[in-house]
Amino acid sequence: MKEILIAVFLLLVGFILLVKGADFFVDGSSSVAKRLRVPSMIIGLTIVAMGTSLPECAVSVTASLSNNNSLAVSNAVGSNTFNLMVVCGMCALFAPLLVKMETLKKEFPFSVACALLLLILGFTGMKLGRLEGVIMLVIFAVYLVRMILSAKKARAASAGVEEEYEILPVWKCIIFIIGGAAAIKFGGDFVVKGASTVAASFGLSQTLIGLTVVALGTSLPELVTSIVAAKKNEVDMAVGNVVGSNIFNILLVLGIASAISPITFLMENVIDIIILVVMSVIVWLFAWSKEKIERKEGIIMLILYVAYMIYICVR
Repeated sequence: MKEILIAVFLLLVGFILLVKGADFFVDGSSSVAKRLRVPSMIIGLTIVAMGTSLPECAVSVTASLSNNNSLAVSNAVGSNTFNLMVVCGMCALFAPLLVKMETLKKEFPFSVACALLLLILGFTGMKLGRLEGVIMLVIFAVYLVRMILSAKKARAASAGVEEEYEILPVWKCIIFIIGGAAAIKFGGDFVVKGASTVAASFGLSQTLIGLTVVALGTSLPELVTSIVAAKKNEVDMAVGNVVGSNIFNILLVLGIASAISPITFLMENVIDIIILVVMSVIVWLFAWSKEKIERKEGIIMLILYVAYMIYICVR
């Protein structure tokens, strides 16, 4: 019993470190980029998007290094499913979730393609080896370059718009970046150790823990940020941010994890990725119909996620 309590404590501490560490890292990095006169659009699409994916990255890489490979895959896939169905669904409850046509035509289908790529690479040989990891990282690099070029073009079109990023003192930037990175590192260690202990104690699989507890914990930054934005009626970029984060989680997070240590696939992982693809298409169709996701569609998305949770708990 004592061991379980310690494990749960580690989980909670790990989640807090991951969320706050990501916040500090993003704030510090954004200020540095601003001081170097990097456009705010690029900051949002790169540093901030990476920052919200840092918890998933920390957990998956740590899990891969400690041979908890099922946790590495299920964390990334579970976080993507949670981001898509719960984060977007919750936001739609507060206000209609507007989706830009460019997101519907480019980022959304690309995120579905990334999930299909993960399915193909993982199902072939039932593992993600170092070669597959490198392939995913190369695709991510190409995507990042395209995103930066697109951001520069958008930046040029909106020249003269006042910047909204707060510039921190240099010393505070350094503390935020180093401290945030350290918090993310140790938070990832604590979450993986705590989750593994809880799973072993209750006879639960690493996959189940990764899809539920760990996925929820590492998706907290996206959930909190998106709900706050929805309450302020600043939801036009919410779907784009979630889709971008999902792309990062597959290409960057699992790319790094598998490049460091090959990840063995289970049939459960294959099924979960297929479900992710199906749910992605459903949300895509919801958004495409009126270029927004309304409250009733948000409720349907939340119901589908609850049904999925019930399925993975009883299977």
